[in-house]
Amino acid sequence: MIGQPGGSPRTIRVRLMAALAAALLPVLLLGALQSAIAFKREGDLLRANLGMAAERSATTARARLEAADLLLQSLAPGSIGFQCAQRLAEVQRRIPGYANLIRFDARGRTACAAADVPQDSQRPGRAWFRRLAEGESRVITRDSGARYSGAPSLLAAARAADAQGRFDGAFVAVIPLASLQPSGGDPGLPKSPEVALVDNAGHFISLTDAKAFPELPQTWRDGSRTRNAPVWAAVDLRGQHRIYSVAPLVGDDVFVVLSAQAPGLFSWARLNPLTGVVFPLLTFLLALATVFVVTERVVLRWIAYLQRIAALYARGRLSVRPVQSEHMPPEIRELAETLEQMADAIVGRDASLRDSLAQKDALMREIHHRVKNNLQVISSLLNMQQRSLTDPAARAAMSDTRQRITALALIYRALYQGPDLKRVDLRPFLEELTAQLIAGEMSHGPQVRTEMNIEALVIDPDRLAPLALFAVEAITNAQKHAFAGRGGVLTVDFHVIGDDAQLEITDDGQASEEALAAAGVGRTLMSAFARQLRGRADLTRNAAGGVTARLIFPTPANVQPAVAEVEGGNQAAA
Repeated sequence: MIGQPGGSPRTIRVRLMAALAAALLPVLLLGALQSAIAFKREGDLLRANLGMAAERSATTARARLEAADLLLQSLAPGSIGFQCAQRLAEVQRRIPGYANLIRFDARGRTACAAADVPQDSQRPGRAWFRRLAEGESRVITRDSGARYSGAPSLLAAARAADAQGRFDGAFVAVIPLASLQPSGGDPGLPKSPEVALVDNAGHFISLTDAKAFPELPQTWRDGSRTRNAPVWAAVDLRGQHRIYSVAPLVGDDVFVVLSAQAPGLFSWARLNPLTGVVFPLLTFLLALATVFVVTERVVLRWIAYLQRIAALYARGRLSVRPVQSEHMPPEIRELAETLEQMADAIVGRDASLRDSLAQKDALMREIHHRVKNNLQVISSLLNMQQRSLTDPAARAAMSDTRQRITALALIYRALYQGPDLKRVDLRPFLEELTAQLIAGEMSHGPQVRTEMNIEALVIDPDRLAPLALFAVEAITNAQKHAFAGRGGVLTVDFHVIGDDAQLEITDDGQASEEALAAAGVGRTLMSAFARQLRGRADLTRNAAGGVTARLIFPTPANVQPAVAEVEGGNQAAA
């Protein structure tokens, strides 16, 4: 059925959807490809930005350290003397980012400081102090050997010298690591970054979110001395995917590590996949759904409607009209009008055919009637001729011929009086034929009683004629030999047994052996009639002492294929 949803793959709906899918598929694939390329490009850009942000953060922190170095150099010449501590405290107050400013002498003792300085008897032997004593102008270190601030800090130290250039101690600026940490609000950083400071062993000094930084990989320092900051991806302690980048802050002692959320389908790039893949996919599905609905509402339901109309026409209900055609699309409306015109033409043609058939039926009935009348005229002429004959043999032959003609006339009367010109009901025909034959010959002699056991069978005239003539010969034979001068009982049985039909005409007379063995015209005709029906015939003595004439032939339903084959062969030969 055309209107069914789960129809054949060759339906209009499936073909339209397949054509639309084939047309839209390149657009969908192109959108997916562009989205994948853009997604990769944005990911690479994020990694590059993260690396550059780490470099900028480290550069900012290094700039602060260098500023501290310049500050130390500017304050060093006057760092010892009256009001030294007040001057250093004022500098610390005015310039943020320093936990303490300290002046040490050549022995590592505190000359003056902006804030309290912890005691450290080992200071002259510390590595950073020795490096200054050995001639380095400045040293920056996190391993100062003493806690100079309450928070993790760096020491930026400048070498002090006397007028002769000899080592005269150091000027130290204590810088908290928190002041060196880049600000999360830096517009150069990725959105919502996490920042951490680590030492050269990979231990975290300070960080903004402890769960955002898992253990650093073994290769985290690779490339930190080159122009490109190393970038890697990892899963944080919350199970989220993030990207990390590192840059050196203070030589090989302190590094800054930046972290940003990894690009995902629903993160920073969520609009990219949506516009590049999801939206084209939704458009693709919406187009298919639209075709599905439109073909159903605009095409298929009207085709199904016309199909139902055509089915009604096929059942003969040609008066039905597609009254809803005014709501159809113009093309389908034209089809409905054509269907309606076809129905009108069929109605007109059927009426003409019925009239013609009625005329032919009447003509055939008239022909059968006239043939029957002509046969009756011939029978009457033969009857007159029979009465004028004196030879008994001639009279008997004339009587047999007249009975055969009567049987043929009865066939034509049954045809034109019956409802069907092509078929005759065998039961009433045999009953009437037997009655006419018995009444015609035994009207003035001994009475013959008949017993009829006939099953219903509709048969065509071509088979009825030899069957009727066989019955005439059998009944005539019984009249001549069994019932002559004494009467008796004539039994006519007709049964359909499987694929065969069987006609038996039995008398209860005393037939002589000469009568059974005689090869007369009647017995020859019965054999000929049996062959004409593709059957067989025989005459046997029955238990009552009379004769049984038996005819067995295939039923018309089983003879039809053979007849069709013969007709087909004749047509092929023609």
